[in-house]
Amino acid sequence: MYSLHPFKLAEGVYWVGVKDWNRRLFDSLIPLPKGTSYNAYLVIGSNSIALIDTVNPGFEKELENKIKGIVDPRDINYIVMNHAEPDHAGAIPYILNIAPKSRLVTSSIGSKIAKIFYRIPDERIYVVKDGDEIDLGGKTLRFIYTPWLHWPETMVTYLEEDGILFPCDFFGAHIAAGMWDDEVEDIVNHAQRYWGEIIMPFRLNALKALEKLSTLNIKVIAPSHGPIYRNPKRIIEKYLDWSNGKTKKKILIVYVSMWGYTYEIVKLIENEILSQDIDIVVHDIASTDVGDIAKDLVDSSAVIIATPTVLGFAHPLIIQIAYLLKVLKPPIKYGGAVVTYAWGTKADQQLIEMLRDTGIELIDVVKINVTLTDNDIIRIKEFTDKFAKKIKI
Repeated sequence: MYSLHPFKLAEGVYWVGVKDWNRRLFDSLIPLPKGTSYNAYLVIGSNSIALIDTVNPGFEKELENKIKGIVDPRDINYIVMNHAEPDHAGAIPYILNIAPKSRLVTSSIGSKIAKIFYRIPDERIYVVKDGDEIDLGGKTLRFIYTPWLHWPETMVTYLEEDGILFPCDFFGAHIAAGMWDDEVEDIVNHAQRYWGEIIMPFRLNALKALEKLSTLNIKVIAPSHGPIYRNPKRIIEKYLDWSNGKTKKKILIVYVSMWGYTYEIVKLIENEILSQDIDIVVHDIASTDVGDIAKDLVDSSAVIIATPTVLGFAHPLIIQIAYLLKVLKPPIKYGGAVVTYAWGTKADQQLIEMLRDTGIELIDVVKINVTLTDNDIIRIKEFTDKFAKKIKI
């Protein structure tokens, strides 16, 4: 049996996680173009040892071997489960088996989920309350409840002596590269994408969590996906912006075009918006990574959905975007729709109803009978002017 070289964060604190360079899809939904990581951390005190989070199923042996590079797994006293989702907690039964004196540390709701998902017996579970601490001997772990980030049982762990926050999915990023945040040039983009995909529907809970954590002296943020932040101020400021729903003077256009007619209208809208000194991002849903759309939903002020008519209704791929607007709950304030059709359409009414469900203010809907006429071009300019006036207020 071999051991793997550990990565040291601080004295007695080690990263023992796994880099999954090959994973390309998460939850059978979220593309992972840069892979991901499953970060687990070993904290060694003078009296006790704690493992904070574990790894995705299939990587148990790699986790074990990394631990063996530092300590005998049988000496682990605590396994902290900040979040019960299998990419973080899937190896808990394995570690409990090789660390026979260890107990699972989790929230009260987490204990219930651990029994359901992993069949952990009561005698192996140690439930902590909000603010409880465990003294490992010169290393004090404080547990802070942060429910619904993004499951009901979630909590974060704070290592007081070193100022290290272990927030699991909070502050995460799906990328395998880099151990430290400053080693990943576009880390904020990856973090924003992750926020849009995972945390954005819970941004009010995120804001409460940030307020709760603001009293801590956080020197390092060690999440369970992506690099570790040794420059935490930048990502905390971004999280505050995103939690407060801060947007830019930016319009997101998401479209489908079957024969090029809808695309021609999108290009006209794009040129009109750019002439108004407003940022614009355009995504063809037929070829765009949905994670990139989620990223742009985070800070756009408005969204325009453009679709051809298929069997009398909106293109099926556009329906997916309308659904994402509803479930991801972005801070977008204004919305509009463009529909192309030949002999008839109900796509406009369909999109109006879907946008109404999102709470986004509907500015206008434009219907174009296949090709643009001079009147249509005037209509599109009026359409874009309405958005410009709203965004510039």
